[in-house]
Amino acid sequence: QVQLVESGGGLVQAGGSLRLSCTASVRPFSDYDVGWFRQGPGKDREFVASITWSGGTKVYADSLQFRFAIYRDNAKNAVLLQMSDLQPEDTGIYYCAAPTPGTHATRTWDEYDYWGQGTQVTVSP
Repeated sequence: QVQLVESGGGLVQAGGSLRLSCTASVRPFSDYDVGWFRQGPGKDREFVASITWSGGTKVYADSLQFRFAIYRDNAKNAVLLQMSDLQPEDTGIYYCAAPTPGTHATRTWDEYDYWGQGTQVTVSP
C-alpha cells in the first residue's frame, strides 16, 4: 500500500509563497506520476499540476502555470509544489495523489489510486 504525506501548508499573506512537499512510503517515488489537487471552501476538488515519473513532462491548470511550479526531488523521494504570489482564492486543502505505476497522471481526480491526507493552505488578504 502506497502512503503519501503532504507537508508545508500554513497561513500566508497575499503575495507570499509556500512550498508543499509530498513524500511517499515507497521507493523509488520516481516510479510514479504525481498530481496535486486542491479543494477550496465550498468548492469542488480541482486539478493544480502534475508531473511524470521522469519529471520530463509537467502539466498545470491554465490559471496557475505562471505562479506554481511542480518538480521532483528524488534524493528526498518527494514531489514539491512551489507556490508564489499566493492569493486568497488559493486557500484550500492541497492533496497529492499518484496513479498506479505505468498509468499516466491526468487532470481528473478519480483516475488516481493513492492520496495523501492533505495540507491546509490559507491565504489572508
